[in-house]
Amino acid sequence: MAEENKPKDDKDKAKAHKFYKSALTLLLKAEIPFLVGGGFALKLYTGIERDTKDLDIFCKSGDCPSILKLLSDKGYDTELVDARWLAKARKEEHFVDFIFSNPSNQIPVDDGWYERAAESELFDLKLKFISPEDLIRCKIYVQNRERYDGSDINHTLLKYGDKLDWKLIWSSLEQHWQLLMAQLLSFQFVYPSERDIIPRWLFDELMKRARETYDMPPPTEKICRGPLIDQTQYGTDVTDWEYKAITIRTV
Repeated sequence: MAEENKPKDDKDKAKAHKFYKSALTLLLKAEIPFLVGGGFALKLYTGIERDTKDLDIFCKSGDCPSILKLLSDKGYDTELVDARWLAKARKEEHFVDFIFSNPSNQIPVDDGWYERAAESELFDLKLKFISPEDLIRCKIYVQNRERYDGSDINHTLLKYGDKLDWKLIWSSLEQHWQLLMAQLLSFQFVYPSERDIIPRWLFDELMKRARETYDMPPPTEKICRGPLIDQTQYGTDVTDWEYKAITIRTV
């Protein structure tokens, strides 16, 4: 039965890839800046290949309307799913996600993303991909019940950690250093023999921050930062337990 299904799977995969290439070709010809992310970026940095249900394209929020108009004019069904971070374009069962931030608007796409971008080929097209640092920054906020991207980060650290700009990662995640510390501890748990991939200066700084937290008085306001990493599972905290949610960064 598995062999009977395989040709159909390969056919569906080829059809999806043809759809992705068509959309990417339109964007290239229109010279609208964009970056490839998601599973294809993960493959670039780790070698891990997996079936993807969509193509993740990152762009600046100001470029998203032009992208949607372009594809709409070419017969795609387009939708601004969430004005904070996400739009879609689809034909039949295939679709492309256009991402210009994350749900809590912690990491909006800006010029720095393009400056750090890597160049590679996909579907015989020369494209720019989000940097491994931005891949990590995106995924560290994905910790919900339906999807947790911690393993993707661990694999990126394992295969690309010696080439990462760790100072950039630290400066961009310093506000939420606990998330970074938790991820690096997870990495050390998964790969105890690869401990030294994590720079000692960074780990020392995180440990210092953790110790100093207990030298400070506890916050007087009941804050729940859970919605920053999971937009559905912390509703009870806000509606019933009287916590104030921090969800969206003001820009």
